[in-house]
Order: sequence, then structure tokens, then C-alpha cells
Amino acid sequence: MSLILFNKPFQVLCQFSAQDGRATLADYVSIPKVYPAGRLDADSEGLLLLTDDGKLQHNIAHPDHKQAKTYLVQVDGVADAASLARLQAPLDLGDFITKPCRAVRIAEPAWLWPRNPPIRSRAGQPTSWLAITLQEGKNRQVRRMTAAVGLPTLRLVRSAIGAISLASHPLLPGEWTTVTAAELGK
Repeated sequence: MSLILFNKPFQVLCQFSAQDGRATLADYVSIPKVYPAGRLDADSEGLLLLTDDGKLQHNIAHPDHKQAKTYLVQVDGVADAASLARLQAPLDLGDFITKPCRAVRIAEPAWLWPRNPPIRSRAGQPTSWLAITLQEGKNRQVRRMTAAVGLPTLRLVRSAIGAISLASHPLLPGEWTTVTAAELGK
């Protein structure tokens, strides 16, 4: 059984099959018969686990297994106590209501790589960083949550799944390493 921690770069598709000349996992990982355990959209970066074990893939990706996922989010604007409280409480996004989560304001992590291309900056428009930990993971959920509280997402980096994190496994975008399934539940 293989379990691979991959630091997915910005604009890379979470699939191995080619699509219209866009970068995919196949451009970075050449291990046969591994598949992503969950997804990150092309505009998101960071930790992605890949495995050749279907049961493990299901246990990582499926929300019934309560594998916490932490995202570092740079938002347009300053997150105050009220917006953090709204993010943490169940939030109605129209087609579903989020489960309670953890959302805290943080400093930009020192270990975080610069994004290529860089995030736009506007004079006089502050940004802030949040760490949001979810027990679920609906399509574009974090982006939709921050937008719903008036803090549009500028950059989204998944930093941890369970106990496996990019902080403890420092990899640059496009790099990967093997980890053990036991590390997920530390």
C-alpha cells in the first residue's frame, strides 16, 4: 500500500488524465495506480493525499469518517470577531448548511511558499489570514463560506488532513513524499 503526500501547486488539476493542455497530477507523480483521496480545485494549493488502497482512499475522503481538514485562507479584508463567529457556526450557503467548524485569525505562516503567480495586492485594501478546520468538504466550501461573511478568498492552501500536515512535512509545490496511514491518526 502506498500513501503519498503531495503539495499540489496552484492551477494543477486533481486528476491524472490529460485535459486541454492543463497541468495534472501526472505531470508530478509517476507512481502507477495511485489516486487522490479527495480533491482540491485548480485554484487551491497544498496537501493532497494519494493512495493505491481504495478503502484508505474512502476513509480519508468521506466526511462520515470525520478526518479533519485544515485550510489556510488569505481573505480580502480584515476578519473580526463577528465574522469568525459566523464562520464557526452553521452557515447557510443556499444549497446546504455547513457543520460547525473551527476558524481563527492567524499570521501568515513563515513556512508558506510564495504563490506563483502572486496574489494581487491593492493599496489601502488589507488582507488577513485564517485557519479553518472542517469535518466536511463540499465543493468550494471554504471559498463560499468566506464570501458569505464578506471576506472573499484570495488564496486557499490545504495545510493538514488529520495529523498529517505540510508544516511537519515541508514540501515545495510539486514535491511529494511517502507517509504512513498511521500518521493520519496521531
